[in-house]
Amino acid sequence: MEGEAREDSSSSYAVIASLLTSFAFASEVIKRTLNWCGIHQVQFTKVAELIDFGARWGNCPKKRKRLLAILYGLIWRIWKARNNRIFNNIVQSSASLVDDVISLVFSWHKFRRSYYSLWGSSIETCNARRGKHWRNRSGTFSSLYKKKGKNHGHVEKSKPKPKPNNPLPIPEEPIAPVQKGLKFNVLDYGAKGDGNSDDTKAFQGAWADACKVEASSMIVPSGYEFLVGPISFSGPYCQRNILFQLDGTIIAPTNSKAWGKGLLQWLEFTKLVGLTIKGKGTIDGRGSVWWTNSIFDDPIDNEQQLLVPLQNITMTKNPQISNSLDGKMPSVKPTALRFYGSFNVTVTGITIQNSPQCHLKFDNCDGVLVYSLSVSSPGNSPNTDGIHLQNSRNVLIHTADLACGDDCISIQTGCTNVFVHDVNCGPGHGISIGSLGKDGTTACVSNITVRDVNMHNTMTGVRIKTWQGGSGSVQGVLFSNIQMSEVQFPIMIDQYYCDHSSCNNHTSAVAVSNIAYENIKGTYTVKPVHISCSDNMPCMDVKLTDIELNPIPKGYHMYDPYCWQAFGELYAPTIPEIDCLQEGKPSSSWDPDETGCAL
Repeated sequence: MEGEAREDSSSSYAVIASLLTSFAFASEVIKRTLNWCGIHQVQFTKVAELIDFGARWGNCPKKRKRLLAILYGLIWRIWKARNNRIFNNIVQSSASLVDDVISLVFSWHKFRRSYYSLWGSSIETCNARRGKHWRNRSGTFSSLYKKKGKNHGHVEKSKPKPKPNNPLPIPEEPIAPVQKGLKFNVLDYGAKGDGNSDDTKAFQGAWADACKVEASSMIVPSGYEFLVGPISFSGPYCQRNILFQLDGTIIAPTNSKAWGKGLLQWLEFTKLVGLTIKGKGTIDGRGSVWWTNSIFDDPIDNEQQLLVPLQNITMTKNPQISNSLDGKMPSVKPTALRFYGSFNVTVTGITIQNSPQCHLKFDNCDGVLVYSLSVSSPGNSPNTDGIHLQNSRNVLIHTADLACGDDCISIQTGCTNVFVHDVNCGPGHGISIGSLGKDGTTACVSNITVRDVNMHNTMTGVRIKTWQGGSGSVQGVLFSNIQMSEVQFPIMIDQYYCDHSSCNNHTSAVAVSNIAYENIKGTYTVKPVHISCSDNMPCMDVKLTDIELNPIPKGYHMYDPYCWQAFGELYAPTIPEIDCLQEGKPSSSWDPDETGCAL
């Protein structure tokens, strides 16, 4: 019994409910209870004997008597339901009887608590003759005592209550079970959906109710444009598996008053389990009002100055974005859609466009699924990452179209077990791991797979970027089957990343090892390979297989592959020839197990 009592409630529900409908179980419950009361050798052979046991309560302590009353009422209600069926010529069905019985007695939650306490190991055998008593614990039944007005040991004494005339105590009326799958439409909470009225409160109200119901749906219907200010759809007390059905359009306010001094996110979901956002709708950050008031700071421009002699090639500076909206916005720009501290999150089908900064961010999440997603913003919109991952694990991203002004996918510190496939990227800065180790911080990234990706007109293709002075490691990364089209730097590892005009030199660095590039093909416009590693922490186990990158325009000589302090192997002839990668391991190799990152 003790083992059964510890099972999950969903699995033990049917077992216990079926037991309650049997005479054998009912009589066994009463026999054990009477044994605790000092009444032994009691046998029940028929229902009448079972019903007649109430006269034996006299020898029980008060606490035990109360429990016995509850059990008696429970059994009484069961048999009453059974007899009603017999008298009305209703055919007996164990399944239907269980349903009726459970609706008559306590709610399942309350009965489960009583059942676990009754059969759990925390109950000792009571025998008044041997001086043993019920344990004085503030345990499961404390709430039951409180409801009945129990004193709990206070000094003030109360008058003894008269004994009830009715020997058959009636349990509390059952509480209606929480319904699942309910729908909460924002229109029912006052949302206008005209694109001008502020619908933030309507969204808050719909979420507040949906939050209380497991597997509920919050509906944002199609054909409407909802103006919604900064809002947090928060847990951790929300029920699981909520669906946010987005078929309409949600737009961000463009007046500075709505943002105060600046916020880091616009739509935020925090501490939720099993949340799904899906539909055919759009989240529009209307970010151009933010972009025009920002100083364009694109680190890749500085990298171009370091990597390419600009006098020999013309590089186009990103033009300023025009804006027809009025008002100066705060310097802090928000992410359009952010998830924090959540488990088993899914985003599918929707479009996120023109975010002031990052479009979709996952921070401190475990179990992330993103597919059939579209991200869209101009290629010259500053710092508008498509998908940003940070401190997250077990992430799957596939079948997505990502066009933005920064990294299509950015994988930051604390990420592990990330799988990306079947993604279209461009315009943008490619798929990047980093930047990592800024301001001397420790960064850990491991087990990353990016494959079956098309990149068109991007700054970089697949990139790892770390700051000098950091610590930690990047280990176990595979870039496979990547098709490049007019990409400036298809393959890049840069351990001297800097987004300023100049950065100080440091000896420490984020260690990079076990990085594989397989079947990387297509065209480039500046340099096919750039691998620049730390003097003190050289890159190790870099593997290049089946690399075929041709310059565009065809036949025009660009810049040769570049490697510094990079060690690894070439497993097949490459186009162009990559002869800068050193074979084997460096003389001053480092131990991946000593980087401070647990795999």
